[in-house]
Amino acid sequence: MGARAVISRGASQAFRGDTRKGTDMAAMKPRTGDGPLEVTKEGRGYVMRVPLEGGGRLVVELNAEEVKNLGEALTGALPS
Repeated sequence: MGARAVISRGASQAFRGDTRKGTDMAAMKPRTGDGPLEVTKEGRGYVMRVPLEGGGRLVVELNAEEVKNLGEALTGALPS
């Protein structure tokens, strides 16, 4: 997957009404760990999002072989 970069401008520039192109700030969104564990297919890989205690999420990108190995390891960890 391609890398993405986010560049933020200083707060003083954002709050003084700067109207030059490209100076608008993105809306702030809360970062919570609420929600279920999810695995989605994105492009050629899979993205697993695991909610963490205390907030936040662990995000891991896996290929098909890694998904298979993780599934086997988790199944093997279950009591008989």
